[in-house]
This record gives sequence, C-alpha cells and structure tokens, in this order.
Amino acid sequence: MHRVLRCARQGWLIAAAAIAGTAFTLGSTSAFAQAYPYKPIRYIVPFAAGGATDIITRILAQPLAEALGQQVVVDNRPGAGAIIGTSLLAKAPADGYTLIMCEIAHGANPALHAKLPYDTRSDFASIAWVALMPTVLVVPPAFPAKGVQDLIALARAKPGQLNYASSGVGSANFLAAELFKSELGLDIVHVPFQGGGQAVTAILSGQAQLLFVTLPPSLPHVKSGRLRVLAVSSGKRLASLPDIATIAETSVKGFDVSLWIGTFAPAGTPQPVIRRLNSEINKALSLPATKERIEAVGGEVVGGTPEQLSALVNAEIERWRKTIKPEMRAK
Repeated sequence: MHRVLRCARQGWLIAAAAIAGTAFTLGSTSAFAQAYPYKPIRYIVPFAAGGATDIITRILAQPLAEALGQQVVVDNRPGAGAIIGTSLLAKAPADGYTLIMCEIAHGANPALHAKLPYDTRSDFASIAWVALMPTVLVVPPAFPAKGVQDLIALARAKPGQLNYASSGVGSANFLAAELFKSELGLDIVHVPFQGGGQAVTAILSGQAQLLFVTLPPSLPHVKSGRLRVLAVSSGKRLASLPDIATIAETSVKGFDVSLWIGTFAPAGTPQPVIRRLNSEINKALSLPATKERIEAVGGEVVGGTPEQLSALVNAEIERWRKTIKPEMRAK
C-alpha cells in the first residue's frame, strides 16, 4: 500500500513539474514576445542602394521603426545576385533582430546555381509579402528601335552587337532579359553592374543599350526624356504608361517578369516575433502615406500572411526550375 502511495505521489510530482515547465515555457515565450524588440533591428537588402528593393525597404523601415519603438537600420549587402546578403541572414541568430528584404532572385537562385550556401525553403522564415513592382524595357532616346518588333529585327541583324545591363545574375533585369533572349533566340550580350541604380546609369552613359528595370530607378529619367520605355515586361499594361504595349502582346505570349518583394527572418525565429513583425508590416503598408509612397514609385502594396509569402516562394522556385535553360545558369 505504501509503495502504491509512493508511486502515485511520484507521478503527481512529475505531472506537476511538467505542468510548471509548460507554464514557464509559455510564460517565457509570452514575455519574450512582449519584450521584443529591445534593441535596433537590422534590415538586410541584398542589392545596392538606389534599386527598387532598396527604395521599398527604406519606405517601409520608417513606419516600422515607429511602430516597434526601435531603430530599423537598412544594411545594403550586394553581390552574387543576392546570395551574399541572403547568406548573412541564414547565419544570423533567429531572434528577430536580423531581417531581409528578398525579391525575385530568391526564388530563381536555386535554379540558377548548382549549389547555394543555404536552403531557400528551409533556412528562412517568411514574414510578409510587401510589394509587387512592374518592370519595363528602357533604352536611350536615340536607340533606333521604336518598338519590340523593331528591337527583335535589329538584334537578329546584328547578333552579339547589342548589350543589356543588369544588377547581376539572378536579378529581375537579368531574368527578364535572358528569358526574352531565350524565347526569341536572340544574341544580346549581358553586362552586369552592382545594382539597379548603376544599371540605369550605364544606359544613360551609353555603356549599355537595353535594360529591363522597375520604375523606381528609371521613372525620373523617363519623365525627363533621358530614357525611353520600349515595352512593359510585366503581364499587363501599366496605368501610368497606358500606350506602351507589353511584350506578351507583341512578341512572346505569356511573358511576365515582375519584381515581387518580401520580408524574411532566419528559420527558427519564435512565432510570436514572426506574428508581431507580420502585424506591424501589414499595419505600416496600410498607412495612406506608405501606400502613396510605394505607388508613387510604381509599386503595388500587397501584404498578407507568412503562409502566403511561403506559397509564393515555392511557386517561384518551381516556375524558374521549369523556365531557366542551361545557357541562363550561372557559370
């Protein structure tokens, strides 16, 4: 009888300890979430300053910092088609104090590179899809082609003599140009630069002739007449450029390369922190001032859940695996 009571008492003690441990864990998690953030947050941009991803990040960082009560520091780490900056996030502590603003390269890099220093699906935690940026094909004002069909004829008449600028292998401008070349069998030379801003400068200075680019770094030059929009490379015409036809309309059916932009944290970041960041980003995106600033540079506010961003990444990985041909892969 004493033995039975002793065993029962031990069982109660174990159960009580388990309950207490669970309560402590839940309490600690709750306390951690409530305390977060208690120091500045680093927001990595894996591209140079001046490009669309950098501009959108800086627009978002201000209201996000105000909501969180901590400084949000934008840290540009360009190189290797976003791989350098993304690698830094993969190695960062999973505590919510290091984030990244990724874009289309994040989904394309697994198909472009035989080996990456991280796993795109398992090494990152999705937070929120931030924005969608349409892309256009711009040329210098004096460029002889007046439309996409003229460009195709010119490229075929002068194989290897035209060149296009990009912000590196895996960038939206690289992917759009290589897909365009591949679909039409064109020989146009790739000239990479360290970001969208530098790529635009290359067109302005005559170092390159073609550039698939988002509106933020190019729109001021389009308005001033220093650049000319030849075509829209997104799937539909732009409200701001209603008379400019899409590539899908004129030459390659179904052609659509837009720049999606989303925020990620390292895998293992506590769910309460993910939920807090997701909530604050969505609130920031819903502010009229934020929305107006994003729309002013040609962007479209998206927002949504972490699950929606994860679904987008998975779909993009599969899309580019099917789309990228051997000649498009990084050497």
